[in-house]
Parts: sequence; C-alpha cells; structure tokens
Amino acid sequence: MKTNLLFIRRAALHAAAALALITTGFSKEAVVDPKPITDNESLVQLAILLDTSNSMDGLIEQAKTQLWKIVNEFNGAKQGDKTPVVQVALYEYGNNNLSAGTNWIRQVLPFTRDLDKVSDELFKLTTNGGSEYCGAVIRDAMDKLDWDRSSKTYKAIFVAGNEPFTQGPIPADDSCKSAISKGVIVNTIHCGAESAGIDGGWRRGAHIAEGKFLTIDQDKAVVHIEAPQDKEITRLSIEINKTYIGYGSAAPAAAANQVAQDSNAARYKSAGAEVQRAVTKSSANYSNTSWDLVDACKKGTVKLESIPAKDLPAELKSLKPEELKAVIDKKAAEREKIQAEIRTLNEERQKFVAAKQKESGKADTLDTAISKVVREQASAKAQITFK
Repeated sequence: MKTNLLFIRRAALHAAAALALITTGFSKEAVVDPKPITDNESLVQLAILLDTSNSMDGLIEQAKTQLWKIVNEFNGAKQGDKTPVVQVALYEYGNNNLSAGTNWIRQVLPFTRDLDKVSDELFKLTTNGGSEYCGAVIRDAMDKLDWDRSSKTYKAIFVAGNEPFTQGPIPADDSCKSAISKGVIVNTIHCGAESAGIDGGWRRGAHIAEGKFLTIDQDKAVVHIEAPQDKEITRLSIEINKTYIGYGSAAPAAAANQVAQDSNAARYKSAGAEVQRAVTKSSANYSNTSWDLVDACKKGTVKLESIPAKDLPAELKSLKPEELKAVIDKKAAEREKIQAEIRTLNEERQKFVAAKQKESGKADTLDTAISKVVREQASAKAQITFK
C-alpha cells in the first residue's frame, strides 16, 4: 500500500507539472527540473509576484538586474549538514495585456532551478495597464505552484506593487491566511511611500502571513560599488561556459540562452548584474542538469551508457562510456577550479564593498529589501545558517 501511495503521489506531481507546462506554454526541458535536489541538498522556494502595470517599469528593471544577488544570499549557507538550493517561481499581474478571465494574472514560470530561464523571462516582461489584484495573484500562486510539503523548507512569497493591496475580487486577507496556514510566508513590497503602503493594506497582509512589510523606491537606480576584482570575476564567468557539455534536444537552445543571459547581465554592469551572475555561476545554485552532462553526472540524473549517440555533441558521439566519463571529469575539474577562483575573488570583493558601504549607506531597492528578509526568515523558520 505504501508503494502504491508513493506511485500515486508521483503521478499527481507529474500531472501538475504537465498542467503547468500547458498553461505556460514552455517545453518540459525549459522549466521542469529532472531532479530538483540530491540527498545532501535542501530546498528553498521563492515565488516572486511582480506588478507589471504601467507605473512599474522601474520595478521590473530592478528585478531583472538583481535576481542573481538575491539567490546569492544562500551561497555558502547550511541547513544542518545539507546545502540549501533555491527554486524560483515567477508571476506577473496587473497587466492589461493579460486576460480579465484570469484576474490579469500570468504564471510566467513554475518553480525551477533553471536560473537562466528565470532571467530570460524577466527580460521579456513589459508593462501595460492595469488592474492589480494582490489577493488573486497570491491565491493563484498558492493553488498552482508545487510547494514543498516539508515544514523544514523555507517557503516565501514576495509580492511587489504600488496600488492598494486590497483591490480585486479575492480578499487579500483570506489569501494571506491561506498561505501561512500552509507554511508559506507572504512578504509585501510596496513601491512608494510607507504611509501609502500602510493605508493600502500592504502592512496588514504581511502581518497576517507572518511576513515583512517593505517599501522601496522602484525608480531608484541600483547602486553597484565597483571593486578591483570585478573585471577578473566577469572574465572567469565567460570561461565557465567552456566547461559545459550539452546533451539532448534542449542543449543547443539552453547553451545559447546561457550566453544570452551573460549578455543581458553585461548590459547592466552599472547595477552589478554581471558580477552577481558570475558569483551565482560559481555556486551550487547554478544547476543545469537538464542539458549539461557535467551537472547531470554530478547530480546522478543520467547514466552515460544509456545516452543515445545522437544526443551527444558531434565530437563525442563515437566515444565509449568510459572515454566519455574521462572527458566529463576533465571538464568538471576545470569548472571547479574556475568556480573556486571566483569565490576567492568575491570574498576579497565583499570586504572592499563592505568598507565602501559604511561610507555611503544602503539603498532601499528590491535586492536589499529581499536579501535582508530571506536571511532573517530562513534562519528563524528553517534553521538555515549563513556565512
């Protein structure tokens, strides 16, 4: 009976994933992690719900440049003897390009560790409209995302916008109560004056769901403190790409997207995106098991003897499994060396930046708001320890 129940549970999860793929229109390779975590890892789940109405261009700019910095908060963290790894889900709401029948809500991505895909979708977001219904988008995220059931998993929603939190047909208070009853914290980010956020119900919503009420200036430019290590860190980020060995039909597009997201980050060098992306690529949070043989072998998601020759790069098609393994091991060693260099440089960089920040103070932007909260909450709720 226990085996049957496990089979039913797995079948239900696959069905839910299939439904998500149908509603979002993305291929399985793009959004479904074949094996989200290994035995020595633990999950962190962050759902980011962004208002994409007309006035939110600044918020979107901050989100797409600071994704990497937010994820990097968990680099080097530990939950007991396990390494926390981050899954990100993305929603947009309040955009008139969406459907009134869905309350102007779109699930952009379900939970995934494919951070290049998250970045890609953030850069595709545009603003228009609209009617911003926080209660509706929170409920949708609770109902349709595959939230982990463990009470030890840090699970949080970050909903950002500037209109009253209480707008729309779904009572926001009810959505927040439902979320926390399932172990999901709701943090609210009001883009504007604190008093307007309080009056609009943003603080109350966070209080109900045991979250934090935050305010930011969505139009403020993210300040990046340039450090002597930046140039070498970004150079090494490009070098890492040479250690990837694509396999399967998804590999060409995924490898191209890796390069595209490097380019997107480079466009926002002044906001620090390029450096922060490089740091992410040196960590356990940057995992590409669905198309890279180095990551897939490290995670144990493939068996080399089972991979058809047609799924391998041309130069590897004729290799025997043991020969292929030797190539993979060599690339893995190269990658680990580069990643270690980035981490060492980043430690030096952080010391330099910390000294400079004492002089200038921190800005109230999306990254600083979320970074502080995830550390506090993950420590308290999931006993995650940070460096």
